[in-house]
Amino acid sequence: MPLLKWLDHLDRSMFRLVQHGSSPFLDWLIPPLRDPYIWIPLYAFLLYYCFRAAGESVAGSAGLQDKHRRSSIRIALIFIVLSVATVALTDSVTAQLMKPLFGRLRPCHDPEMQPLLRNLVGCGGLYSMPSNHAANHFGLAAFWYFSIRSMNGRKWVWLWFWATVVCYAQVYVGKHYPFDVLAGAVFGTLTGWCASRSFVYWKSKRDPRPGGSSS
Repeated sequence: MPLLKWLDHLDRSMFRLVQHGSSPFLDWLIPPLRDPYIWIPLYAFLLYYCFRAAGESVAGSAGLQDKHRRSSIRIALIFIVLSVATVALTDSVTAQLMKPLFGRLRPCHDPEMQPLLRNLVGCGGLYSMPSNHAANHFGLAAFWYFSIRSMNGRKWVWLWFWATVVCYAQVYVGKHYPFDVLAGAVFGTLTGWCASRSFVYWKSKRDPRPGGSSS
């Protein structure tokens, strides 16, 4: 069997496995996890935390308090701007360029897979590869993880778990095959990491302490 056909067969087999693992409780629990509105408390917490972490990252002598305050505000704002830019990039590239390029039908548009589906959510667009949700959430997870680590050294591993849960939800509701979310996760992670490098570089240039920041 050619490699691409074998991978497609494996992908479909894993999709069937997820669908056979359904239950009424998961049918109730998982679909809302895809909704960005349910994560508003998380976004609000991160908004608060990025201002706090930015202030900690430039804390220093009392003689530079005003500069520290202004710098922490700038760092927090660029953190927010780059978060939005990361999602804008991952979402537009996957939807406008990559999905038409791969041209892979969603499971819910594939006659072979439709008997497995339970119509938990609407089918959505025609193409499936890669997943926008996976790219967007792994992009944010990567950007937040590496950027926060650069500010105070904390390693928020749970961000990767959060993105993985959203990706699993996409497969569970029948919107994507597992390899769709894997491709989106890889692209999103690379994009988020690049954005975090931009954040670290920008932050080091705006650090008011003598010699700047080495993080």
